[in-house]
Amino acid sequence: MMDRDSEEDMSESDEPQLDEILGPDPAPFESLLSSLMSSSNQDRSEAESVFNLCKNQDPDSLALKLANILHSSPSAELRAMSAILLRKQLSPSDPSSIWRRLSPSTHSSLKSLLLSSLRRDDSSKSISRKLCDTVAELASALLPDGAWPDLLPLLLRSSAESPRLHESALLILARLSQFAPDCLLHHLPSLHSLFLQSLSPSAFSFVRIAALSAAVSFIQCLSAPADLDRFQDLLPPMMQTLSEALNSGQEATAQEALELLVELAGAEPRFLRKQLSDVVGAMLQIAEAEELEDGTRHLAIEFVISLAEARERAPGMIRKLPEFVGRLFAILMKMLLHLDDDQAWQNAETEEEDGGETSNYSVAQECLDRLAISLGGNTIVPVAAELLPVYLSAPEWQKHHAALITLAQIAEGCSKVMIKNLEQVVTMVLNSFQHPHPRVRWAAINAIGQLSTDLGPDLQVQYHQHVLPALTSAMDDFQNPRVQAHAASAVLNFSENCTSDILTPYLDGIVNKLLMLLQNGKQMVQEGALTALASVADSSQEHFKTYYDVVMPYLKAILMKATDKSNRMLRAKSMECISLVGMAVGKEKFRDDAKQVMEVLMTLQGTPTEADDPTASYMLQAWTRLCKCLGQDFLPYMSVVMPPLLRSAQLKPDVTITSVDSDDDMDESDDESIETITLGDKRIGIKTSVLEEKATACNMLCCYAEELKEGFYPWIDEVAPTLVPLLKFYFHEEVRKAAISAMPELLHSAKLAVEKGLAQGHDESYVKRISDYIIPALVEALHKEPETEICANILDSLNECIQISGLLLDESQVRSIVDEIKRVITASSTRKIERAERAKAEDFDAEEGELLKEEDEQEEEVFDQVGECLGTLLKTFKAAFLPFFDELSSYITLMAGKDKSPEDRRIAFCIFDDVAEQCREAALRYYETYLPLLMEACNDEDADVRQAAAYGIGICAEFGGSGFKPLIGEALSRLNFMIREPNALHPDNVMAYDNAVSALGKICQFHRDRIDASQVLPAWLSCLPIKADLMEAKVVHDQLCSMVERSDMELLGPDNQYLPKIVHVFAEVLCAGKDLATEQTTNRMIDLLRQLRQTLPPSALASTWSSLQPQQQITLQSILS
Repeated sequence: MMDRDSEEDMSESDEPQLDEILGPDPAPFESLLSSLMSSSNQDRSEAESVFNLCKNQDPDSLALKLANILHSSPSAELRAMSAILLRKQLSPSDPSSIWRRLSPSTHSSLKSLLLSSLRRDDSSKSISRKLCDTVAELASALLPDGAWPDLLPLLLRSSAESPRLHESALLILARLSQFAPDCLLHHLPSLHSLFLQSLSPSAFSFVRIAALSAAVSFIQCLSAPADLDRFQDLLPPMMQTLSEALNSGQEATAQEALELLVELAGAEPRFLRKQLSDVVGAMLQIAEAEELEDGTRHLAIEFVISLAEARERAPGMIRKLPEFVGRLFAILMKMLLHLDDDQAWQNAETEEEDGGETSNYSVAQECLDRLAISLGGNTIVPVAAELLPVYLSAPEWQKHHAALITLAQIAEGCSKVMIKNLEQVVTMVLNSFQHPHPRVRWAAINAIGQLSTDLGPDLQVQYHQHVLPALTSAMDDFQNPRVQAHAASAVLNFSENCTSDILTPYLDGIVNKLLMLLQNGKQMVQEGALTALASVADSSQEHFKTYYDVVMPYLKAILMKATDKSNRMLRAKSMECISLVGMAVGKEKFRDDAKQVMEVLMTLQGTPTEADDPTASYMLQAWTRLCKCLGQDFLPYMSVVMPPLLRSAQLKPDVTITSVDSDDDMDESDDESIETITLGDKRIGIKTSVLEEKATACNMLCCYAEELKEGFYPWIDEVAPTLVPLLKFYFHEEVRKAAISAMPELLHSAKLAVEKGLAQGHDESYVKRISDYIIPALVEALHKEPETEICANILDSLNECIQISGLLLDESQVRSIVDEIKRVITASSTRKIERAERAKAEDFDAEEGELLKEEDEQEEEVFDQVGECLGTLLKTFKAAFLPFFDELSSYITLMAGKDKSPEDRRIAFCIFDDVAEQCREAALRYYETYLPLLMEACNDEDADVRQAAAYGIGICAEFGGSGFKPLIGEALSRLNFMIREPNALHPDNVMAYDNAVSALGKICQFHRDRIDASQVLPAWLSCLPIKADLMEAKVVHDQLCSMVERSDMELLGPDNQYLPKIVHVFAEVLCAGKDLATEQTTNRMIDLLRQLRQTLPPSALASTWSSLQPQQQITLQSILS
């Protein structure tokens, strides 16, 4: 690092050079700018050093130099460069900005020069755009403070100036709508008038496009319906700009207009509602016009799809136009006909999945999927039902193919409706298995594969006897290897959603066919067979043992012999298959081969691989499965496995950032491995293959920790710092999910290692250190997590960590958890209110209701996990947690309100039940608030709420002492109502019933003096045994046992009249095995029955015995003998 003196020396020695560069002669500064654009790294680096020196020593001169070149230089290249540099130097949001260091006079000069540059009639569109960006960026910081008073008047009267200034003004307004919308909202009339004038047919086309851009951006700032209405009259000229560009053959301009309208459709669809029919009709007309460029038609389709997908802002709006949905569907199906017959593809000579597909075909496929997901089956299936039979009955193979592809593409979005018409759907597909054209047969197999995923497991359960034989016979199509390979892939899809009992009867046929394909010459067929075998083994589990001795030699042969570069994927798939087969058949069967396989893998692990070699990623997963299969026997291999696994988990994301409208935009269209996200004015490109490898590795680390438990201890100190930062890895959800799942596993591994003395001199303080690292990180991740589903995952993981850490948690950590729980409850409630508002939208319909229901279920999962966390904290800290509970009590009482969902109310009552159960006497002060709510909830419409309420009443009866006594009468009445309700024993209600019976028993046990025992006890006995809630069953039947042991007179009744019922209950409990009573209770029941057999008169015993079922009598005889 350079010391201060030498820095000063350098500054002094360079002063003459700076004076020259920043002096009146423009040439030295222009030379510096040219060097900054040099292709030579050295020249560019030296120029950057000089530029930074200028910036540090004399920022005023530097800024004015750049502004003057932008204003006056004859060189377009230098003006473009100065615009880029000026934007960066003046942008207040850029950390390296010099704006605040400039003098007031420089501020004033710069603003004048920039406005003057705008007035210059510049023919370069690129420079003009860069200048507009610079002005807009600076203005967004200055306008809110009124520090650039002459800018907006110039922009708003720009239509009276030159066309180029007019265009620039509109582009700046578009930018300001994004960066500083509040400054524009005071000028609604002027902006409306400017936009209307700029969109008129008399304006230049480039001005109209700029006006369209400004209007689209500005409309997105308007939230009040009245303001949106005021700008409604812009929509016809906006659409006219598009149609006139098309009519005059300016398709590039039309595509610009379409891109802007697509943005509007996605961001502010409500603006289109009043003229929806005209706008969508015009777009479909463009989509139908086959003489237009494909890109133009695709954008028109994208507009309609974006409208369909804009659910949060305009739910259900497009479904109000069913005739347009039908037209769009017909356009998309017609585009699927753009498919060439590619012989190399059919023969599996090319690896590409999309042989012969055109851009029309690909767009149609994707859009059918999106349309079905956004509009749902009730809208799409009737439309498809009209078109599919027409296509299927046509003579052209392309139409038959298109129908099957359509069916596969819409299945995910229409699954609920298609499951209701399963026979029709499956028949339609299976009939096509015999079509003469191989491409149609491929599409039929493809459809079965997709339907197995989207309509499973219903399809598997109802149609396995049709589907599996059809797939097995398709594997005989040796003339068309691509069809064979795809049939094997469809077996994979089918078996993934299939139970072993369905699959087992077909195993002989499937395994033999797959082994036959393994010996086929085409590699694609072999790879498909390996993947299918792996899936079949995974689904059939121990049933696969029958085939193990035949299959494994083939698999090992491929692993050992497929060593050519061309066979890399084949060998990788053999690893996958071997490891899944091993897991299916278990350690004992697999042990001998496992050792041999792992020796091969260890050798491969040490061999360098090329970047595109799939072996490494398949090997990572195979090792993990082998670990699951072998358990602790796998530990010796961990030193080989962990280094590459950690390298993969530590991969940095491969990210490229560009400006949204920069000239060097990434080419998104061709590279499928790059995923693009737009954030503000930045476009971020991320290489997905790196992210997928990272996610796989993180999942593997979690699996090892879970499987090896204390055996994973040696790697905790390396794995924890790798995974904890990934709790906030926002580039990829799967990475976050894996890191979240791993947290409790790492903590548990550390705790077990210390408890079992394996932690090499570490004691409980080591567990505390890991806990202190993990738990605050989870709380922070929860605070920042944008996805509701993942919030629930974090809470689940946090709950497990609290259980493991227990009393190692300190007060400040509990405080942070409680504060975060408050925030989670508040944020969740806010989201629910927003959804309720969406439900009031005028286009809201049943289909939208279904989608909202799914979002509500995710929200309920969050609340459920909040309840679990609080329950764990109460179990851990007991009454010491109550000061924190007092802070939460108002939130929880609100959750119990009648206006809340049944799930919210259930969770609220469960939390109070935990308070009463864990804190006992200390919880009495809450009875006044919560017990009345529990009593009322006994009559709730929701059975789960009634169950939580009845359980809570039982807990209060057990631990409430005198605090419960005043409410005994009401409690008996409420519980009696639940028990006597006609449908009380219906499967939906029986858990609530069991808890009510248990609560009644606790009142009998703990408050006998306050009840009429001669009435209540027989009533309670008549409800026994209880059989649904197995935990409560054990408590209740133990209580009954204790009462009989002490010869409770009120239970036995006068002259032991209730004894037969008691014997009957004992008999039912004993016949149920271990489910309804603990082993201890069971033994006590047997002793009691033996005593009764000796003490009761034979006649009494005979009548009691005769009331039992014959099977119960036999079971009881054998137990008592």
